[in-house]
Amino acid sequence: MADSTAAVREHHGHDTRETVLFGGVYGAVLASSMVAALTTHGHTSRASRRYDALWLLVTALASALAHGYAHYIAERGPRRGWDVLRVLADEWPLVVAVAPTVLVLAGAGWGWWPAGGVEYPAFVLNISILFVLGLVTARQATRAWPAAVVIGVVDALLGVVVVIANALIK
Repeated sequence: MADSTAAVREHHGHDTRETVLFGGVYGAVLASSMVAALTTHGHTSRASRRYDALWLLVTALASALAHGYAHYIAERGPRRGWDVLRVLADEWPLVVAVAPTVLVLAGAGWGWWPAGGVEYPAFVLNISILFVLGLVTARQATRAWPAAVVIGVVDALLGVVVVIANALIK
């Protein structure tokens, strides 16, 4: 079993750490961008927040499917039938990274908190995810704590820039 896992990892060159980092960053940026885009229309009713949560989840699943499919096509070679599912399943971190924002939006839709202004806590949540991912990966790369914190802050700020750019483009 370990040989099979190593062979698949060697074949498409992705390890778990890389997959989690990529999916986490992509998911956090996707979630923030989607919330910004959905909020620009000014719909802040409970029903619209439930719809936003569902739309964000569907978008995350579609993005994970598209990314997994792109990996499958790009790394085409001798594969078994189950390898396609394994490549698609490797995209789970993207969906997991979007899940907290889905919960924030759904919670607003279910009346757990006000539906108006929920984009701000969602944005802070996603920027925090980017900070933590930067901090953790810097520590795993044996950076000292002060350097790791700076790297986490820079990663979070880069995320803010990407989200703002996405919002302006749309």
